[in-house]
Amino acid sequence: MKIMKFGGTSVGRPERMHQVKDLITRDNKKKIVVLSALSGTTNALVGIGEALADANKDLAKERIDTLHRHYLAFYKELLKTSPAQKKAEKIIAEHFEFLNIILKISFNEAINRDILAQGELLSTKLFYTLLQELDVPAVFLPALDFMSIDENNEPELKKISDKVKSILVNYPEESIFVTQGYICKNHRNEVDNLKRGGSDYSASLMGAAINAEVVEIWTDIDGMHNNDPRIVDKTRPIAQLSFDEAAELAYFGAKILHPASIWPAQQYNIPVKLLNTMEPDAAGTTITAKEQGTGVKALAAKDGITAIKIKSSRMLLAYGFLRKVFEVFEKYKTSIDMITTSEVAVSVTIDDTTHLKEIIKELETYGSVEVDSDQAIISIVGNLIAESKGSVAQIMNCLTEYPVRMVSYGGSRHNVSLLVDTQYKKQALQSLNDGLFTW
Repeated sequence: MKIMKFGGTSVGRPERMHQVKDLITRDNKKKIVVLSALSGTTNALVGIGEALADANKDLAKERIDTLHRHYLAFYKELLKTSPAQKKAEKIIAEHFEFLNIILKISFNEAINRDILAQGELLSTKLFYTLLQELDVPAVFLPALDFMSIDENNEPELKKISDKVKSILVNYPEESIFVTQGYICKNHRNEVDNLKRGGSDYSASLMGAAINAEVVEIWTDIDGMHNNDPRIVDKTRPIAQLSFDEAAELAYFGAKILHPASIWPAQQYNIPVKLLNTMEPDAAGTTITAKEQGTGVKALAAKDGITAIKIKSSRMLLAYGFLRKVFEVFEKYKTSIDMITTSEVAVSVTIDDTTHLKEIIKELETYGSVEVDSDQAIISIVGNLIAESKGSVAQIMNCLTEYPVRMVSYGGSRHNVSLLVDTQYKKQALQSLNDGLFTW
């Protein structure tokens, strides 16, 4: 059995939903089809929640009505027969009735999670209605019946596996199962989610839960490229990556893959393929445990980075100084991306500034603190890159025109990371692309 996950752009227009139908019926293999919300829907739902959080119900109502009109136009293009259209009308009416009811009650975080779940529920129900209209045999598999997270927001893989298998065993003759990405239940049995981009994570978790032969991630690009094709000229797809290489790229900004989605597949050694809905015969990228070749394979960039430097003349002699610094970030549940140290200072980067003021205040008890915002991490990834002779020199030679704020080297055998001001990101990526890859 395999997993086929389709992102928002792959289901974002009626004709693309029809393409997805064609892709999942190309063979008779058993498959779980995981769908994201229609492109733009999650952003719209976030906007509705933000308006409600600000007690601006008029704005929330306006955003609900705008999204409602989009879905009313969408289903009329998607479905052709009267029975199917009537079913879609009912589905859409139920979900937007729910959103309008929320306008009348007190807003809280649990309600916001319910709001965010509507996108995946709508997309899968409309797609399932399309399959029924076209007489494609399939089973609707609600993710809220089996996908769950614990009190630490970690997926309960054993429980997920047991529940999915107990459901699938009831359908020995069926080959297509349609379910939602992103959404789940939490330990309080409330509707929750796997955070933004979590449909990839859902697919990988389901792959691990059923020990799938492959997890296919279908998007609008033909695999992971060696650089960001949106801002860099002359990029190309990478045929093969190891799990470690893919994880580094995903974490440091490669948008095609959610960072968390590698871990479940890696733990159970399940290949992951990144494929293009619009070019289904393109080879794409295959991610496995196998490491091939050495040297630079790809670049990725992560925006919205803040650098924090803590300087203390006592640092060299202060036993436990680093521990105390890291405990501040742990206290505020703020992850650190990069770390560099000297005898008198330590610099770190974060991408979550929710508690920046509190963090700075506590760090100032240990020394002077400097903060640089609007930074970008550029990650250069490849098998054994950190151990390849001359690799760092080659990288730095590409960046002689741009100031580099930090360098992280040696923490991973597969990654060298640089911190630059965001204003230099595009030029730096292009320069590295021109200097590190031959064509």
